[in-house]
Amino acid sequence: MKDKIISKAGDLFLKLGFKSVTMDDIAGEMCISKKTIYKYFCNKELLIEESTTQVHSEIHSIIDQIISKNYNAIEENFEIRKMFKEMFKSADTSPIYQLKKHYPEIYDKVTSREIEECDAIFNQNIVKGIKQGLYRKEINITNYIKFYYTLVFSIKEEISSEKEGQKIELDILEYHTRAMATANGITELEKQLQNYNH
Repeated sequence: MKDKIISKAGDLFLKLGFKSVTMDDIAGEMCISKKTIYKYFCNKELLIEESTTQVHSEIHSIIDQIISKNYNAIEENFEIRKMFKEMFKSADTSPIYQLKKHYPEIYDKVTSREIEECDAIFNQNIVKGIKQGLYRKEINITNYIKFYYTLVFSIKEEISSEKEGQKIELDILEYHTRAMATANGITELEKQLQNYNH
């Protein structure tokens, strides 16, 4: 039952927002009493923390599946972007923005966990892109990862609309890729942008 509550709460939080969803809403959606929820979670914050942890591990297992398909480095990033677009398509308000605004402590935990896990993914992607001749050999990988984070987090957390956030994240991905790309990389980037927009 605990896992079912976490899963349902996660869905509702992402669709309707962390602030607006109440324990009553979750109980109503699941046709259980609020008392049942409180048996497992003494407050909403605990439930938010557990559900963000679950969403986080779901996202990363999908990312692992995408990476295992052996796309080229640029295509891989666009496949991951598509996954996020699909996952959050029914959300009006950006979950990241809401979390930062209403639950800053949980937001900080989520962000630091995200940075830790994504570091390895970004590093792997850049090394792969260099080997494939899509990214320039001489780039400083550590710095480029930092630039990317700074752009994503500083911009994303200030935008409340999920749709606008998605658009800006695509622009950031294009900007980041162009900065690293070789001539072949630019050709691949243009191809991916065309596919993504259709």
